[in-house]
Amino acid sequence: MGLQGAAAIVGCAQYKPEKMSTAPKAFHFDQVADLGRLALADAGMEASQIDGLVVTSAYFNEARHLVPAMIGEYLGLKLNFGEVVDLGGASGVAMAWRAAAAIELGLCEAVLCVIQARLPPIDVAVEQASVASKKKYGAHSANFGAPEAEFDLPYGHVAQNTGYAMIAQRYAAKYGYDPRAMAKIAVDQRTNACATPDAIFHGKPLTIEDVLESRMVAEPLHMLEIVMPAAGGAAFIVARKDIGRSNANRPAVIRGFGEYIQCKSPTYADEMLDTPIGPASKRAFAMSGFKPADMDMAQIYDCYTITVLLSLEDAGFCPKGEGMRFVRDNDLTFRGNFPMNTHGGQLSFGQAAAAGGLSQLVEAVQQIQGRAGERQLKSHDLAYVSGTGGVMSEQTALILQGE
Repeated sequence: MGLQGAAAIVGCAQYKPEKMSTAPKAFHFDQVADLGRLALADAGMEASQIDGLVVTSAYFNEARHLVPAMIGEYLGLKLNFGEVVDLGGASGVAMAWRAAAAIELGLCEAVLCVIQARLPPIDVAVEQASVASKKKYGAHSANFGAPEAEFDLPYGHVAQNTGYAMIAQRYAAKYGYDPRAMAKIAVDQRTNACATPDAIFHGKPLTIEDVLESRMVAEPLHMLEIVMPAAGGAAFIVARKDIGRSNANRPAVIRGFGEYIQCKSPTYADEMLDTPIGPASKRAFAMSGFKPADMDMAQIYDCYTITVLLSLEDAGFCPKGEGMRFVRDNDLTFRGNFPMNTHGGQLSFGQAAAAGGLSQLVEAVQQIQGRAGERQLKSHDLAYVSGTGGVMSEQTALILQGE
């Protein structure tokens, strides 16, 4: 039961991440069109071949509802399949398997998946005030009736930093905590970013001491263990793999996937350290027929270092409670024995809002296709990719194989 390997990612594109700015950018629909054009060029395909579209529920200045139809109209596409995904940073991986499933069901032949994450040319002051009113204190929902608004915000459990810090403190209480091992995650990924010209921290090496001496934001998380949001965007095309074979790029076949949603806030988790990536990864590996040890690379969603640690454990790359030992004992750089986030991860490549998780997917595809430049891995046939939304709320896993 599951995917049969008939669909593959055949092309991708992403903007170079940049620091957030009030400078006007293209309208959101224009960004979708531009990213789609770049992904089509990368795949060697024509727009007329696209008959499926997957976007996120991320804010579109031009539309609030019926977004696939409006974008399809804007791009001049006739669609057999349209989908909106609302899983935050897990959306990129979620898009991939939904597109693959639609193709294997015979609904469509080629699906454009795109997440834009740049500011449109609007009145910035008005927009910032609007966003602030809707996301007061950093909440996803401060609206009346939302459990978060009633039971979390009044007691100081706000935004993401507090949630991930709470998870890290729980980990420390149960298994112990090595700040240097956690810092090494960020340092190894910065090494990878220094071999990635488009990374926002390219050319800025990092040491463990740098991480530990950075400002404590939410104990035990230092500033350099927390992702810096950036502007950007990314797109990829999932198509029948025979379409991919006819083009220049090696198809990255989607062999297995998993998705698990446990709760909005870790407050309501049965056990905060048993994350959704566990059941999602178990399903992905079972569907693909591969094991964690078979992977040539791991592209793991990394909004925080603690996210990486728990994902390594729950995905099966090391036993529960031994993640810090695993990090200490292994080289996580592109030159090492366990290549992870070989582009620098979101911690050092940049997190373009919901498109941030797509950077891991794009990196996996480029590695499989042998197009990663200086950081290209010698063994690059199998990739594990994860996505994370909210505060370990919803997680997705994907197994890609070069063919």
